[in-house]
Amino acid sequence: MNFIRLRKNNLCVENISALSLAKKYKTPFYCYSLAQLKNNFINFSKAFISTKPLICFSVKSNSNITLLKELKKIGSGADVVSAGELMKATKAGINAKKIVFSGVGKTEDEIKLAVKKRVLLINMESESEAVLINKVSKKISKKTSVGIRLNPNITGKTHKKISTGSKHDKFGLDYIDCINLCKKINNFKNLKLEGLSVHIGSQITNVKPFKQVLRVIDKIISKTKINFKFIDLGGGMGISYSNKEKKLSLNQYAKIVNRFVKNKKSKIIFEPGRFIAANTSILISKVIYIKKSSRKNFIVLDAGMNDLMRPALYNAYHKIIPLKKNNKKILKNVEFVGPICESSDKFLSLRNFSKIKEGDYIAITDVGAYGMSLASNYNTRPTPAEIMVSGSKYKLIKKRQSLENLINN
Repeated sequence: MNFIRLRKNNLCVENISALSLAKKYKTPFYCYSLAQLKNNFINFSKAFISTKPLICFSVKSNSNITLLKELKKIGSGADVVSAGELMKATKAGINAKKIVFSGVGKTEDEIKLAVKKRVLLINMESESEAVLINKVSKKISKKTSVGIRLNPNITGKTHKKISTGSKHDKFGLDYIDCINLCKKINNFKNLKLEGLSVHIGSQITNVKPFKQVLRVIDKIISKTKINFKFIDLGGGMGISYSNKEKKLSLNQYAKIVNRFVKNKKSKIIFEPGRFIAANTSILISKVIYIKKSSRKNFIVLDAGMNDLMRPALYNAYHKIIPLKKNNKKILKNVEFVGPICESSDKFLSLRNFSKIKEGDYIAITDVGAYGMSLASNYNTRPTPAEIMVSGSKYKLIKKRQSLENLINN
């Protein structure tokens, strides 16, 4: 079900007109549907109901504290990769025993915080990290639950910048090194090996790579003879940003996972981010100028790559729609661009688009994941506001950064 949709030619977020919000709040701003967020999480849970996994929302995809609180209410844990994300997750009320700390470059201070918080697992990415976690744990007289992150040398056939599971990527330990660290784990007296973790990339829309990963995990279990308490399968489940992309079939994936866990006592952990958050939000922006050239009509927006980095960073596609649909005229050879002084500050090129004029508003869709979390102050521009809609009500969940705050810090 889509909670952000056209109603009588007006784009609405649940029961609220997006245009009414655009007239009230300074653009650009992110606008979320709480119903969509809850619906996505519940559907994910239902798909894996027979497995009863721990679902740890990937905080890096969206770290808004209100969003995290709402997910906590419906049973979500958290996957974190920094001290800041860990502190946000705990501030949102998420129990430390539902938090997994991942990431390839954890500092000693971050490890100390995770050990003191008693998070469910710290997923180690190297033997050097194991040495450091053991050292920190010994200093504060703790025995720390850890997992080992496997790099299975399997690609998800996704964008190279969001691939994390091949031998060329910096993440995890390869098959041999993973087995060797499992064998050495008893040398680390303050570590308790409880998990095996894997994450091969993001925006994966085919179940085949996940199936291959499970085969490698089975080989690790067979070789080490370890009955891991937790098997963390990461995230990476892809959505449909356009008609050319298909959404990953959760039902197909669930069947594969169900077969995998049969006769195992391991608890499955998932770390979805994009699959839960992406389609919960739009970025509303105003048309500042329409700049005509011999080849294109440049639609200059007040939103830029500082507000939404994905198109510039990954050449990612995000559909753009007017807040009020107009079927009368068509503008040809359109390119939506931002105000940033970079040629890569562009969102979308289209052959045809509804006739719009300066001062009109548009929505960039499916920006709930890796949208605001990648926003920056580039060109000394304030970060945008965030608004959440629930039914016929809405509230500001993060203020737009003020220029005064920006220039004084």
